[in-house]
Amino acid sequence: MSSGPGAASAPAPTAPTTPSGPRKSSMFSSLKVRNYRLFFLGQVVSNTGTWMQRIAQDWLVLSLTGSATAVGITTALQFLPMLLFGLYGGVLVDRLPKRRTLLFTQSAMALTGIALAVLTLTGHVQVWHVYLAAFAVGLATVVDNPARQSFVSEMVGPDQLQNAVSLNSANFQSARLVGPAVAGLMITGVGTGWAFLANGLSFVAPIGGLLLMRARELYPVQRAPRGKGQLREGLRYVAGRPELIWTIVLAGFVSTFGFNFPVYLSAFADDVFHAGAGSYSLFNTLMAVGSLAGALLAARRGTARMRVLVVGAVAFGTMEIVASFAPSLWLFALLMAPIGMFGMTVNVTANSSIQMATDPSMRGRVMALYMMVFMGGAPLGAPIAGWITDAYGVRAGLAVGGAITATAAVVIALVLARVGGLRLSVGWNQGHPRARFVPREEREEELATAA
Repeated sequence: MSSGPGAASAPAPTAPTTPSGPRKSSMFSSLKVRNYRLFFLGQVVSNTGTWMQRIAQDWLVLSLTGSATAVGITTALQFLPMLLFGLYGGVLVDRLPKRRTLLFTQSAMALTGIALAVLTLTGHVQVWHVYLAAFAVGLATVVDNPARQSFVSEMVGPDQLQNAVSLNSANFQSARLVGPAVAGLMITGVGTGWAFLANGLSFVAPIGGLLLMRARELYPVQRAPRGKGQLREGLRYVAGRPELIWTIVLAGFVSTFGFNFPVYLSAFADDVFHAGAGSYSLFNTLMAVGSLAGALLAARRGTARMRVLVVGAVAFGTMEIVASFAPSLWLFALLMAPIGMFGMTVNVTANSSIQMATDPSMRGRVMALYMMVFMGGAPLGAPIAGWITDAYGVRAGLAVGGAITATAAVVIALVLARVGGLRLSVGWNQGHPRARFVPREEREEELATAA
């Protein structure tokens, strides 16, 4: 995705001391920015606590009810507010100062974790308490998610945005590796209540980081004034920008049909390889390692281009198809790493390209729409994946999901090429075949030269 439109609209910081670097630099270049470094370190602690609570929450519900359906209800309640109110959250984010907004949402989630810890440790917890806590966290996420996503650009500016978004993803994937392991040890050793308490206290780190930031070093953004029709205005803005709407559509296809790993991996572990929970854990761990590698590579790449997004989506879908035919457990497990890497490439590239192409005053609404589509895709796609798996087998389910993802990427690339006045140019470069999109005028010149 081209990062041109909207990139120049981000104003320069008022303080001359704010670091600014080239678009492509070292893998950790955005950490040189003090405000972002504080934010990043706070998220390291908080993300680990969040993964701990996710594991402890599911385990507690299962212990209280003995029902997997109840666990599913808890997960649905946490994601339901984003589906229902996500766009309105984006409207609020564009109106409000993002640092203060994050202080409020992070504090609300901290109090939720502490309240659940108190109920659990005192022996008064009931399943409806967990349901209520999950829904409360979901409500906070409606505002917290687009605020965190769009606040990144205010901390680092356009030059370091791709790098910072990539490091955020690497941060999350690192917590995904550490958090569940720590939660397992804590649940076994001292109980779920202490895991909830650890999560609640973990928010001290990001709240402290936000308070320690230097406001003069932020990249100022003009907030949207309060008014009617701002939700419709945001939707019209996206609808009128092909580079935005088609990127969001592609992210929706990937999330809905490609990211149904809870369905696929458990079925491969149990039904195909008959290997039990240990192999399921192995699959998820290797995928997390691949995702972490993909995020770090994206950080080093330093740019968000349409061809990277399309190639990543095609490779992601293709690797899923290949994995669906894997004859052995170890080959299937090894394929999880590249699948995780290409999946994260799509996620990071789509995220950063949308932010760079969006006017700062619209960024909250656009990011809310993107997150609603991306996060809402999996709950919508899971029943479809489950039906295909039950009817035709998990190998067919994974292959179909991969095929739909890869096909959508190719079709959307052709649509964007047509909208952008591009043509496919096929030729040879130093003895190797080369295919690329070029402007129609350049293609016509090539044909005239060849004639």
